[in-house]
Amino acid sequence: MAQEIFTKYEKARILGARALQIAMNAPLLVKLSKEDLELIKYDAIKIAEIELNSNILPISVKRPLPKKKEEKLKRVKKEKISDEKIEEKEYKEEEELAKEGEIMEIATPSDEQEESVVEGSEED
Repeated sequence: MAQEIFTKYEKARILGARALQIAMNAPLLVKLSKEDLELIKYDAIKIAEIELNSNILPISVKRPLPKKKEEKLKRVKKEKISDEKIEEKEYKEEEELAKEGEIMEIATPSDEQEESVVEGSEED
């Protein structure tokens, strides 16, 4: 079996998961003597790292790969609109705006001047 190359994120995830298992008293997959364990001070992460480097961990990494799509692209057909139809649409839009403006009562410059005078008198 060829040595898999893991990214640093995959290694961190694998080591963390295995170290947690070891910390929860899971059996070690590598034979280590008492002296070796004392040298690494029974550190679960270092034991997991030894197991990972010895290529003995039964952990596989599933990487998402890009999906290949084979679709034929179709050209978008643009509708040809005559100048008369464009003018009709613009005229209708202008009428709608005029109606909305009447409902909302379009402000005139004289209205704005009256408001500023009223605000000025309140400040005194």
